[in-house]
Parts: sequence; structure tokens; C-alpha cells
Amino acid sequence: MASDDVAHEFCQVMTTCSARADAETLGRSVVEARLAPCAQVEGPITSTFWWDGAVQVEEEWRVVFKTPTDRYAALAQHILDHHAYDVPEIISLPILAGTPDYLGWMRTETRAG
Repeated sequence: MASDDVAHEFCQVMTTCSARADAETLGRSVVEARLAPCAQVEGPITSTFWWDGAVQVEEEWRVVFKTPTDRYAALAQHILDHHAYDVPEIISLPILAGTPDYLGWMRTETRAG
């Protein structure tokens, strides 16, 4: 599929959690809410960041969602509502190309139910 066919129609959304169980619970709740057709949990990863005026180093678990862009706002709100962090990472990147079958599956599974 050419990139022009899907430009800005789909996105990849990422967040991080402090525990694997939290990442898996969040991923499942997003999929059950049909805000993304799947959630992938990666980790552990080591994150270095500023928080409370000091550099922190923590082990985290990344959760990656791929979804139609028109589901982003609801997905981001769901993450905010169900996340343990005060300021969770919620980053969206455009998907520039993908196979028609996979992109169609993403669209269908976020509309079903």
C-alpha cells in the first residue's frame, strides 16, 4: 500500500508503565474498549528522565498500540483515565504505510462490538 493511501489515517501510540502487570492490564482494557485492535508490551526498558527536580532512572514497560487516527483522542483519554502515573507518556506517530489486510483489520476491530 502506498504511503499516500494511509497518510494520517493510522497511528502508533506508545505509553510506559512501571510494572509489567500494569502494562498488561492497560493493554487489555484498551483492546476490550475497542480503542486499538491489539496491545504489545515490551520490556523491561530503562528510562532516564527528569521528575520532581531530579534525574530519575527507572525500569518501565512500554505498551504500543496501533489504531486508526480517529480513535486517538478516545485512546489517549482512556490511557489518562486508567494510568497510575500523574503525567503518563502518550505519544502518537503516524503509520505511513501498511498492508491492506492489516490496516483493514485495525479499522474493523476498532468499530466492531
